[in-house]
Amino acid sequence: MLRGRMTARTETSYSVALRRLRGAFVTVGLISAAINILILTGPVYMLQIYDRVLSSGSVATLQGLFVIVVVLYAFLGLYEFLRARLLSRAAHRLDELVGEDAFRCWIDRARGGREGGRDGHPVRDLEIVRGFMASPAIQGVFDLPWMPFFLLIVFLIHPWLGWLTVGGAAVVLALALLNQWLTRTSIAEAMALDGDERGFVERTQRAGETVHALGMAGRLSARWRALHQAALARGQSGAERSEGFSAFSKAFRLLLQSSLLTLGAWLVLQRQLSPGMIIAVSIIAGRALAPIDQVIGQWRSIGRAHEAHRRLQAAMAAMPAPATDAQRTVLPDPRGHIEVKNLTLLLPGDGPAASRGKALSGVNFALSPGDAVGVIGRSGSGKTTLARLLVGAQRPDAGEVRLDGATPDQYGPEQLGRAIGYLPQTLDLLPGTIAENISRFDPGASDEAVIAAARMARIHDMILNLSEGYATRIGGAVSPLSGGQAQRVGLARALYGNPKLIVLDEPNSNLDTEGDDALTEAVAAMRKRGSVVVVMAHRPSAIAAVNKVLVLHQGAQVQFGDKADFIRPAAAAPAAPATPPRPAPAAVAAVAAPAPAAAAPVATAAYDVKVTP
Repeated sequence: MLRGRMTARTETSYSVALRRLRGAFVTVGLISAAINILILTGPVYMLQIYDRVLSSGSVATLQGLFVIVVVLYAFLGLYEFLRARLLSRAAHRLDELVGEDAFRCWIDRARGGREGGRDGHPVRDLEIVRGFMASPAIQGVFDLPWMPFFLLIVFLIHPWLGWLTVGGAAVVLALALLNQWLTRTSIAEAMALDGDERGFVERTQRAGETVHALGMAGRLSARWRALHQAALARGQSGAERSEGFSAFSKAFRLLLQSSLLTLGAWLVLQRQLSPGMIIAVSIIAGRALAPIDQVIGQWRSIGRAHEAHRRLQAAMAAMPAPATDAQRTVLPDPRGHIEVKNLTLLLPGDGPAASRGKALSGVNFALSPGDAVGVIGRSGSGKTTLARLLVGAQRPDAGEVRLDGATPDQYGPEQLGRAIGYLPQTLDLLPGTIAENISRFDPGASDEAVIAAARMARIHDMILNLSEGYATRIGGAVSPLSGGQAQRVGLARALYGNPKLIVLDEPNSNLDTEGDDALTEAVAAMRKRGSVVVVMAHRPSAIAAVNKVLVLHQGAQVQFGDKADFIRPAAAAPAAPATPPRPAPAAVAAVAAPAPAAAAPVATAAYDVKVTP
């Protein structure tokens, strides 16, 4: 619907939110500084006990030191609480700032035919990042910069102890970097496989009735098990490496503490240290290495958060940047002049554009208020692709759609949405009431507008016969509506608010005779109100009320013009001429032929199509 592909954004709501949270992170960093300084309370107190209290035997000194320790530990507990609270609040704030855009990003992926999987799920990725921000793992990250501070204290006590601690820290740090390098790929692949599995589960659940009816549950369970085991195996591979590094790091840190005690004891024997310094050094050195040990132990969650952060950045940057109110001139609501110029969409693929086929190629037509066009052609001719491009469900690779001379991106999303009605070929009614679905979940919708749309789709009386009427909940695993009733609810949703462009993709595929009549009347009524109606049709009854016809064949436009110029009722067609006419394209022949009785459960008029050579 937009003119070509839009460029990716470098400034997204996610990056803006992280920048707005910078103050909270700076505050957490300062609190972490206070925490790491107060951590010295224990070793300093122990040093004073061994070197001052025990040597002097002063009870008053012991009491005074203990009071100081109580106060310092009270502050330590307060700062730990404040740090955890600030991080949890920052995580909540991040969700408030980015959550809606992440959800819209997830919806926007459908415009390109992407549904996540290996590309990630923005809402879930945001959940992972939010969970990491409120977890103990990030606290270890904030403590890491203070490792040199503790090493410096050990050096001040004795250089030999400092160098031994530095050597141990180098080993532990090397283990952390090696762990990150060896598990990075497995974590990314495990998350991608996990996305494939979740997508398969969601789609299978939506098709639950078909799965059980066709006896596919066992085979699909086996397929799910294969996907599940692949994700588990890849995740377990990375987890086992991380667990091995964590165990070795912990054991090495304990060994290092014992080595420090041994070296400290030898230095005491050499009268270079006091006995209290041995214990103090052991605790301080352990504190210096603790953040690395914590990061290694939490590396799986840190790696998942990093991968989610990367995918979320990429997903948000790939979204088209919305124009702000200051940047956009507010245009009048569209009146219904539609112009399509050279609309083209390439087939999906990763190769260069020149090597990929075209799902739709060079479609051109123009419609005025009150026009209705029937788009005909065989399956695969590009009808559904054209419908999706007209309403913006997909973006074209070339060409453009213009409403009243403006490209759709020049309108605000809400304003454009009010001007468009869409009934897709595969209908998905969302969890909610019938009234909410018809009104497109508009909290300000009036009952009169909802009922008017239902009456136009001839579904008002059917809704009243339901136990809860318009408050009946639909869109769940079990629906109270039949396929035809659901399709007419979708038609009412498309007609709601009298939009100026209405696109109906196979709108009568599940309709009976009454539904066909309702569709014809609705198209005629919307034409009288000045709307443009585009109907993608296989059955001739769907285009009974149109005045123009567009013929597609293998993604290309064959013909466009007034319906009366090249379609006429089959009963009025003259006898076959002596000389056989030039064969019509397969796309036209498919519509010209009367529909078989088995394929059309209702009486429809067949048409002959005259094709201009």
